[in-house]
Amino acid sequence: MSLTAPKNGTRTIRLTRREKKIGMQEETTFDGGYTRTQQQAASRAQDKYYAAGQWRLMWTKLRSHRLAQISMVVLGLLYLGAIFAPFLAPYNLGSYDAAYIDAPPTRIRFFHEGQWVGPYVYGLEHSRDPETLRSILTADTDRIHRLQFFVEGSEWSFFGLFSSSIHLFGVDGGGRIFLFGTDGMGRDLFSRILLGSQVSLSIPLVGVAISFILGIVVGSIAGYFGGTIDFVIQRIIEIMRSFPTLPLWMALAAAIPSRVPVVTMFLYITIIMAFIEWTTLARVVRSKFVSLKQEDYVMAARVAGVRPMKIIGVHLVPGFMSYLIVAMTLAIPGMILGETALSFLGLGIQAPATSWGVLLQEAQNVASVSIYPHKLIPLIFVILTVLAFNFLGDGLRDAADPYKKANKR
Repeated sequence: MSLTAPKNGTRTIRLTRREKKIGMQEETTFDGGYTRTQQQAASRAQDKYYAAGQWRLMWTKLRSHRLAQISMVVLGLLYLGAIFAPFLAPYNLGSYDAAYIDAPPTRIRFFHEGQWVGPYVYGLEHSRDPETLRSILTADTDRIHRLQFFVEGSEWSFFGLFSSSIHLFGVDGGGRIFLFGTDGMGRDLFSRILLGSQVSLSIPLVGVAISFILGIVVGSIAGYFGGTIDFVIQRIIEIMRSFPTLPLWMALAAAIPSRVPVVTMFLYITIIMAFIEWTTLARVVRSKFVSLKQEDYVMAARVAGVRPMKIIGVHLVPGFMSYLIVAMTLAIPGMILGETALSFLGLGIQAPATSWGVLLQEAQNVASVSIYPHKLIPLIFVILTVLAFNFLGDGLRDAADPYKKANKR
C-alpha cells in the first residue's frame, strides 16, 4: 500500500494486488472496530426498531428478559403435558392397587450386578420396618421389569376426537412403575398429577378470560361515561373487594349443590373464580379510560359523531391492550392458588375428577407427610406454575412500558 499526494492536495490510497485480494475477503475496519457492513446492518436494525409497532417492540423487549423466556418454556411444557396427559400417564384415574398403598417413588436403573441391561425397575415386595414395625414396600432385586415405550394400557380419549390404549411408557412382566410413588389408595401419583393438571391449568385460564371480558366491559363503561354510572360501579366494586377472598370463595363453593356432575362442577368453580377477579381488571380499565378519553383523537371521534361503543371498542381499548394482557397474565397465579385452595379444603373439584389441590389433601396430615414425603410433589408443580406465570407477567410488564429500556435478567 502506498500514499500519493496529488495536485489538489488530497491523499489517495493505492492498494497492491495482494491487498486488494485480501480486501475482498475482509473489509477494512472503521472507528469502533466495526466493518462497514456491520455498521450498515446496525443502522438498518435501529431504523427497524424505531419503526416497529407496539407488539413488535414488546416482543423485542420480552426476548431480552431471560426469566420470562425460561417461564414461557416451562409453561409450554406444562401445558403440553396437560394436553397429552392421557397418553403420557401410564395409568388412568380409576387405576389403583391396594397392594401398593403409599408406595415410594420407583427408581429407574440401568445396571444390574455391574452389567448394563438398559432401563428397568425392580419389583416391589412387602416387608416390616424393624423400628416402627409398620408395613413398607421395598425393592425385590430378584424381579426385573424392563422399561418399554408405546405400550398397551387402559383406554383413553383425546377430547372426544379419538380413542386409544397406547401409553408412552410402561414395564413388562406385569410390573408396576410409580415415578412419584402412590397415594393412600394405591393410585399412581405421577399419572394423577398429569391428569390433574388439565383441571388446575385450565380453570384459571377460563376464569381469567371471563373476568377479562367483565373487567373490560364494566371498567370501560365506568371510565368513559363517568358521573353516576361510575359512582355506582365503583361502590359495587368496593363492596365486593371488602370481603375476604378465601371465605367468600368458600361461601360460594358451599352453595354448589352436592353430587353435581364433574363438568358442571368445573363450570361452577370457574364462575366463582371469575366472579371475584374481575374487579381488579375493571379498575385498571377505568383508570386508563379516564386518562385517555380527553385525548385529541377521542374528541375528534366524538365531534365526527362516532357512537360511544365504537369509540370504546375501536379507539380506546386497542390503545392499551398490551397492559390488559399483562394484568391478565398476573391474575392467573391468583386463580391457580384459589382453585388449589378450594380443592384442598374439599370445596372444589371432587372425585372421581382430580386436580393439584385434591392431590394435596393427603398432605394435610403432618405425620403422613413425614413418613411419605413424596405426597408433597404436587405442591412443587403448583409453586413452579405460579412462579412461571409471575416471571412471565413481570417480563410482559417491563416489555409493555415504552419508557423502560430492555435489560437482560
